[in-house]
Amino acid sequence: MSGAARWDDLVPRVVSGVVLAAAGGLILWLGGWVFALAVCAVGGVMAWEAARLFAAPAPVQDGLLAGLALVLGVLVTGVWALLPVLVAALVTATRAGRDRRLCFGFQAWVLLAVLALVTLRNEAGLVWALWLVAVVVVTDVAGYFAGRSFGGPKFWPRVSPKKTWAGTVAGWAAAAAMGVLFAPLTGAGVVLAPVSVPVAFAGQMGDIAESAVKRRAGVKDSSTLIPGHGGLLDRFDALMGAAAAAALMWALGAIPQGA
Repeated sequence: MSGAARWDDLVPRVVSGVVLAAAGGLILWLGGWVFALAVCAVGGVMAWEAARLFAAPAPVQDGLLAGLALVLGVLVTGVWALLPVLVAALVTATRAGRDRRLCFGFQAWVLLAVLALVTLRNEAGLVWALWLVAVVVVTDVAGYFAGRSFGGPKFWPRVSPKKTWAGTVAGWAAAAAMGVLFAPLTGAGVVLAPVSVPVAFAGQMGDIAESAVKRRAGVKDSSTLIPGHGGLLDRFDALMGAAAAAALMWALGAIPQGA
């Protein structure tokens, strides 16, 4: 790959990234129902994109159903919050044109991760939500630049041919550094550095999982909504993986709850 071609998608990625960061930062700071409804709407769009990947005949209906299920999930407390999103995922899967079991698992993961993100913001607070987003962003940025700069062996060429071990490890190192930065802000201490690494890895696996689904569907992007990024699933797949992991670690007490 030539030097120019190696960076040919950088400008649209940066512009779209800045716009997304500004909008996301605002709703993240506002929190409450503004954040919850906005994230549920994003989840509905991602469900629409996912339904299209599995050749569901009515993806718009599936997206609307998923958005409604997410709002109900936010309203309901305890394990019952999982029921509406799992039902929504099951409805889409039963109507999918292919890979129905995979469709259910993928849709359920996306929707549960959205609920996890809302729960983390509401339960843990703004600083912890910022830590999560920061870990995902620096992992992606470090992986992008290290992978394009150094190249080398591929991490999982069969599923994600562009990802390299150099980019993967650089992402882990950047996530650990972000954990050090947020350690005093969260009150968690320096243990947040090693804790940030598996969260970063979960984000990377979320990215790879979506790449695998797209390759199986024979498409490059989940949609064309965001210039330089494809669809919302293409942009937020890593966040969904990291959010699910962080929420689970939080619930199990693996993340020091110092804030």
